[in-house]
Amino acid sequence: MNFGTTGVSPGQELQQEKTRRENREHLFQRLHLEGKLQNKLEREDVLQITADSSQSQESCAEEELFQTFLQKLLLMNYRARYIKTKETKKQEHTQQKDNDSSDDEGDFFREMSLSNEETSRSDPVHPMDVQMAVFHCADSFLKQLMVTKLSQCQYALPLLVPDPFTQHIEFPLWTFRQINKSWKTFDDAGEIISKVQSVCKAETPMVCFFRFGSVSSSKSHLMNSLINEKHNTFFHRNCRGSSRTRVLMDGVVEIAWYCPSGKNTDTFTDCVAFCNLHGDAGDNEKQLQILTQMSSVNVVILPQLDRDDKSATQIQNLYNTRKPLICLFTQDKSAVIQTKKGKYKIGLMERNQSDVSEELRRAINDCLSISSSESSSIFKLENVSKHSDIRVDEDDDEDCRRRKAAAQQMMRLLENKDLTQIKESFLPCQGKLWHQCCQTNKELHRPQGSKSDREISVKQTELMDVRKQQHECVLSDFMKCFINEINEKYAANNKTVFLQWLGILMDEHTSTELSDLHHKYDDKWSKVLHLKEKNKSEQLKTEQREQLKNDQTELERISEELQDATFGLEHILREIGQIYESCSSVEKNKEGLQFHFSSLPSLAAEMMISGFPLELMDGDAAHVPLIWISAVLDELIKKLGDQRVFVLSVLGVQSSGKSTMLNAMFGLQFAVSAGRCTRGAFMQLVRVSEEMKEQLKFDYILVVDTEGLRAPELAGRSTRHHDNELATFVVGLGHLTLINIIGENPSEMQDTLQIVVQAFLRMKKVRLNPSCMFVHQNVSDVTAGEKNMEGRRRLLEKLDEMTKLAAKDEVCDAESFSDVIEFDVQNDVKYFAQLWEGSPPMAPPNPNYCENIQELKKNILKRASKSNGMMLKHLKDRIQDLWEALLNERFVFSFRNSLEISTYRKLETEYSKWTWSLRSAMLEIENKLHNKIENETIHEVDKSHLQRELKEKSEEVKKSMSDFFEKDKDKEILIEWKTSFEIKIKELQENIVRETKRKLNEILQQRDLKKKIDAQRTHHENTLFKKSKTLALKLKDKANDEETLKKEFDCFWKQSVEKIIRDTPQIKDIDIIRDVKQLLSEIYESSPVDHWTSRDMFSVPSYSDYVQIKKSSGITGPVRNLYRAGKEKFGVVLSKEDETQIRTLVNEIAHETDKKIMSFNISKMGYNKSYIHELTDYIKAKLTEHEESAVKYVFKNEFFMDLLLSICKRANHTFTDQHRLFREANDPVLYMEKKRGEYFSVFQKYCKGATSAAVFGEIICQKLKDPIEQSVYKNTARDLADEMRTNCESLNGNRSKLEKHILKTLAEEEDFNKYMNYIQNPRDHFKSFIRDEVSQYITDKFSVGVHPKMMKNIKLLQQKIMNAAHESTEHVQVNSGDVDLWLTCFTQLLSDVLIFSVKDFSGVSPDDVDDFKLLEDVIRNEIPPLISDISSEFSTQTFKLKLDCKYRPDEILIGHFCHCCWVQCPFCAAICTNTLEDHDGDHSVPFHRVNGLKGWYCQGTRNLSTNFCTTVVASDNRFSASDQWFPYNEYRTAGGVYANWSITPDVSQLPYWKWFVCRFQKDLENNYDKKFLGWGQIPDEWKKHSKQDVIESLNKYF
Repeated sequence: MNFGTTGVSPGQELQQEKTRRENREHLFQRLHLEGKLQNKLEREDVLQITADSSQSQESCAEEELFQTFLQKLLLMNYRARYIKTKETKKQEHTQQKDNDSSDDEGDFFREMSLSNEETSRSDPVHPMDVQMAVFHCADSFLKQLMVTKLSQCQYALPLLVPDPFTQHIEFPLWTFRQINKSWKTFDDAGEIISKVQSVCKAETPMVCFFRFGSVSSSKSHLMNSLINEKHNTFFHRNCRGSSRTRVLMDGVVEIAWYCPSGKNTDTFTDCVAFCNLHGDAGDNEKQLQILTQMSSVNVVILPQLDRDDKSATQIQNLYNTRKPLICLFTQDKSAVIQTKKGKYKIGLMERNQSDVSEELRRAINDCLSISSSESSSIFKLENVSKHSDIRVDEDDDEDCRRRKAAAQQMMRLLENKDLTQIKESFLPCQGKLWHQCCQTNKELHRPQGSKSDREISVKQTELMDVRKQQHECVLSDFMKCFINEINEKYAANNKTVFLQWLGILMDEHTSTELSDLHHKYDDKWSKVLHLKEKNKSEQLKTEQREQLKNDQTELERISEELQDATFGLEHILREIGQIYESCSSVEKNKEGLQFHFSSLPSLAAEMMISGFPLELMDGDAAHVPLIWISAVLDELIKKLGDQRVFVLSVLGVQSSGKSTMLNAMFGLQFAVSAGRCTRGAFMQLVRVSEEMKEQLKFDYILVVDTEGLRAPELAGRSTRHHDNELATFVVGLGHLTLINIIGENPSEMQDTLQIVVQAFLRMKKVRLNPSCMFVHQNVSDVTAGEKNMEGRRRLLEKLDEMTKLAAKDEVCDAESFSDVIEFDVQNDVKYFAQLWEGSPPMAPPNPNYCENIQELKKNILKRASKSNGMMLKHLKDRIQDLWEALLNERFVFSFRNSLEISTYRKLETEYSKWTWSLRSAMLEIENKLHNKIENETIHEVDKSHLQRELKEKSEEVKKSMSDFFEKDKDKEILIEWKTSFEIKIKELQENIVRETKRKLNEILQQRDLKKKIDAQRTHHENTLFKKSKTLALKLKDKANDEETLKKEFDCFWKQSVEKIIRDTPQIKDIDIIRDVKQLLSEIYESSPVDHWTSRDMFSVPSYSDYVQIKKSSGITGPVRNLYRAGKEKFGVVLSKEDETQIRTLVNEIAHETDKKIMSFNISKMGYNKSYIHELTDYIKAKLTEHEESAVKYVFKNEFFMDLLLSICKRANHTFTDQHRLFREANDPVLYMEKKRGEYFSVFQKYCKGATSAAVFGEIICQKLKDPIEQSVYKNTARDLADEMRTNCESLNGNRSKLEKHILKTLAEEEDFNKYMNYIQNPRDHFKSFIRDEVSQYITDKFSVGVHPKMMKNIKLLQQKIMNAAHESTEHVQVNSGDVDLWLTCFTQLLSDVLIFSVKDFSGVSPDDVDDFKLLEDVIRNEIPPLISDISSEFSTQTFKLKLDCKYRPDEILIGHFCHCCWVQCPFCAAICTNTLEDHDGDHSVPFHRVNGLKGWYCQGTRNLSTNFCTTVVASDNRFSASDQWFPYNEYRTAGGVYANWSITPDVSQLPYWKWFVCRFQKDLENNYDKKFLGWGQIPDEWKKHSKQDVIESLNKYF
């Protein structure tokens, strides 16, 4: 029998090649891959989260084969090669002949010989064709990933691959670059040694298998029996899924390595490479030539010997070489025969497979020993590239070559350098200096005992000094090369190639030494453990104890060496992070850096996008480089947009398989080798495909992997505290935390569980709600249901036990784990099979483990689909919040949820808009009803009527609220406040309805009270009209003599006005202060009030002089006498608490009296001394009420006197302003003088014989002038307030933004008195600021904004008056009415917009008016000049002159902004920033001030304090309240005002107040009569802040 094909003509060969090509094309079409041969499949697309990636499929449609194969391969599931294709309906039915026949008889031989030709033509796709088709269609990164995963599956890897269409042979060296193999062998002394080597660099013997001709035995099957009998390393004809048609494998050479485990059962004692040439070796000469040149042993399979065969020469040549050759004959039955040294013959026919394998193993081992002794070929994978006529992927790609050269250039810089010194030499910023930075930063945030802000300032200076040293470190050539390379403007893929090359070369550079160090460490660790165990059972001798101590010291030294020698990409990135942080701190570029340091975060962001992990927490320093991380995330947002991410955190004991699990689940490249375990925490992005985004509601999964808890490699340095920090950090960061546990015994993981439970408990206390899943790895029998139920029960018991322990630590009530977190023990606990199916290093991953991974992934995505994730911006804030809280040690006490705070601020801003909308609408309603009341068209104001009027706007606000809470991107956080804000809006609505009803009812009451005043004025007006008309009729004949008419009118006017003045008491100027002093003189007859020098109660630094101790204060007998004597000599010293109480009382009284003064409505009602009595009674009552409360003092008379005088002095302007308006409207001298021109005009018309209609028209126009003027100013005031809410920078936001502008203005003006007013009387200062802003706005914008609004409003009124005149005329004509009907109709039509009614015409309505068309024309002609006359007076000052203060735009805005919380911090007087007056929860403020601003000083000294509240609350310093002492770090226990404040420890104080203290040091010292000395000495660092810097800092912090 021949083993070669002979006699094939060239024509037949061409035809065969054409058929093979067609078959290949058909294969790619069947797999739906034909388009991917040019447009390659990319790694990123395969790794993204898709709908298929969470589904486990054992069978699929043919076109889905490649996706299913890749999906399983990425999971390291070796069943990826065993995917069934779903049969079509046609294939489901077995071919039947004569199926209608029901005969029992049949011809067995004929029927059984039938064949299914159709099925033969469509065999299923061969699994290896699927693999190779995907390989040909993959880009270089996906190929590398595929080969790495194939290697993990213990599958053979493609070594030489012919192109399916050109047949050019490619050596895919790049795909092998990330594969390392580990094995154990024996050294010369017989000791077991471990080796870990890159397969590219490993020098091993290589055994090459090939066949000539067609053989009956499977070569691959035979090879598997040598490598791993239980696993099909090489796919063979008997494997599941194999088919007769194999299209892409001929000519492919696959390679696999046998790695011994150091046991007696090993097939080979050293690592051996096995190569398998698929197809007939005779047809693949190039591959055969390469393999035989590089092999140590050749194994050839032949049918039988035949000298005439075409391959006979090749076989003869193989036999003649010195290389060992083993020939396997399929037609031979003989056992192994050695024909001569190194030449063997073994028969395969009818032989036991095990015997053949054993013979072959012995023969190969013999051959290998010959090769070894003769130093023949040693195989090194890299050397394959030296052969000519083959394509090497790395050399073929120009970019790959360049990037490799760049990486090699960097590595040359490391040559001949001690590995443990490399980091110190080349990466100086991250060594001692960075660790020093971290330590100083921790000390800064953790003030021990009674540290002051001065000491904190010293620490900040130390920190800056370290940063300067970091900045001064020379930028090494190594770092320059790296930074310049990744800063090059070329494609991201090329940067990835460079980074991978650098990682590969660095691993090669460090692997040997690291392996030795690990070996040393393990030896020493074993000795220490042995001695420790011995010490437990028996007392160690002195020398043994000494030995243990020495061994532990040595272990620590090796551990440090290991740490120093570990050198990877993460360290280079860490260095870049520190370069950036040091440059940011000193605000200077790094010398040697060829571009600005601000570009560095962009490089790291690009790496993250390309799939590289970013170090989040430095494991060596146990620190988060916050400046760097924030900057990288900012860049990530710039590049990707502010994407939503779902954060998946992973925690567990070291070497519990966390990173391996993540690599399998998401294809992530976290370090997993024993040589370099994950240290610290790393984060990596996993993209979500477009199809899945709708289902998942986020764009990426951010996976955070951590170093193991209780890591042995941190022995001697690791503490429980470190583990707690790490757990709290990643649990707080994650939406879902996977807790990875080895084995099933909860008692073994007690420490881990307690740490984890404590982390979740902390999250509950700070109102973060992550969820968790427990993963038990390495469980022996995951199918045992009852066993797992028992395991779950024990775990829950242990979790409940740990919860109680953790609750004691965290001081809170929690009895069970379910009290802490929503936890379902059935669904949230997963059991994983053992990772390996057999014993490493040759064992493949367990398919059950891979299925467990798939199931876990499915569960994670299901859980994730219920979350909206968080924006990258919010992730940045969360990282900062968690880390800063952890730095302060007392996590719960220190945690500030920036996302929650910023979301609440956003809600407050919206709330401000909603409330403004309601207030603005109600102002309009109020104005309209006010006009109607004054016009006597309504006589009562009903609450339901106001609610009806407001309903439309109320519904609009409700809808806006609903949209905001339902559609905002932070709706999950907002939901927390939805109900309370809905209640607040409802309450506000009720309040403004109630307040408006009260004001309108006051106007109703005052309307009746001022009827007499109005009636008197109207009577005077009408009397003058009548008298002037009578005089005019007498002088009708002198109508053309202007001089005579004027003389007569002047004489008449003088007499008439004099009579009015005689009959009317004159309205005099008022003097409020005089009236107050007079009243006080009556109350305190003995006090010389006239000579009393009052003090401003709003700015006195202390109220001690105004109080005396109550007689019933508990001080009795001689002690009281002694106390009184001391008090008379030194005065009463009030506590800070008392001072705060009194100042709050003063401000509250002032606020209420302001409201009372406004309610007096002096501009309409006039001034009355009874108002002063009313204020006096109110103030007196409030003081008495305060004295009767639980205070230890009473007020002296001087307090009441000074308070009343201070309030009245402050209100003096309001009194006089309103009195001026009243006087202008009611004083006959002023009023008549203003009206003189109008009367003369009417007089002239009468003289000239004008008709009654013409004269009456003019009278109407004259009476319209004042109402038009008032209406224009009122409407413009509202419009202006509305515009300023939009356009005025200081007034277009919420209260916090307004405060920022107040602080800016104060800094710019540098007026200490204004500052003290702001600190002591914030509400008063806010009001003043708003008034100033409005006044300035009117001045600045008068011509472009204010005047056009006034003109618009006056034109609208003009049009309404014209329309009303026209409609009234039509109404009278239709109803045949008289002038009274016309006037009634006219005034009613205008009653909404003007205070203008029929009563204004009592006595002047002429009965003889009958030409209503003429009347309308007169009004039409007279109104424009009247409008022009009014508008000519518009100016920046007229608002104050023409408009009552309560209607002015500043008061409208004050009403809006000042309805908020005004409670001040008891330590520093910072104002609570909540926009709700009676808000729920604690008072808080983003930034506190220096306590000395409020007069706090060091006890027993006269030294003002320079501490910030946020600093002292972290210390155990003490303060006095209610005659007791309390530690600052438990300030709430002081009760009262202290209990309601939330003050978070924080060292990031606002520089603004440091500058203020330095700028106004002398003023503050004089104000409080104390000094900034001793403990209160101002730190030098504070003096470095310039005014401009602190003003700019406000933009950053507010």
